[in-house]
Amino acid sequence: MTVDRARTSVGPAPWVPADAVRVAGLVSTAVAVVWFDGVAVALMLLVLGGLMVPRALGTPGRLDAAYGVGLLVAAWSGVLDLYRQIAWWDLTVHWAATGLVAALTYGIVVRLGVARDTADIASPAHRVGVVLVTTALGLGLAVLWELGEWLGHTYLDESIYVTEVDTLGDLVAGGLGSLTAGATMSRLGRHRTG
Repeated sequence: MTVDRARTSVGPAPWVPADAVRVAGLVSTAVAVVWFDGVAVALMLLVLGGLMVPRALGTPGRLDAAYGVGLLVAAWSGVLDLYRQIAWWDLTVHWAATGLVAALTYGIVVRLGVARDTADIASPAHRVGVVLVTTALGLGLAVLWELGEWLGHTYLDESIYVTEVDTLGDLVAGGLGSLTAGATMSRLGRHRTG
């Protein structure tokens, strides 16, 4: 009986390009500790934790890197107050970041065996299911994020920007980003299988 050493070797996973994004997250956290306030540090620590999730899950490289860049752009946009300085930036970042988070979360749901892998799409109904589940996941997570912003504003720091119009706009943008992510994943899955 022979053993395939490639499949049984134990050790660190090989370096991937998205690991450079994780290093940027670590550097961002250090910068926040030295030059910014506690809210910025907490945000960067949250992002740093989020950057580790795709590595642990073995997420495909392009999604891993795009997700990481999206999180870092979203976090730094808040720290540097770009959301208030550039009128369209808030909705654009919510669209992109929520879509990327929804795509990653769909991968987690697939891993748990709850949803069909996009590589296994066999019918138009499956494609619709990918879009609906991805959109629902993104919207659910967007609601939790907005709730977190409200809690932060109410109990930690009133400078965290929260208004009714901002919250609703963020939710709409996040929902559209999640819908876009679901449609993209559905289309890519269809092309891979047929």
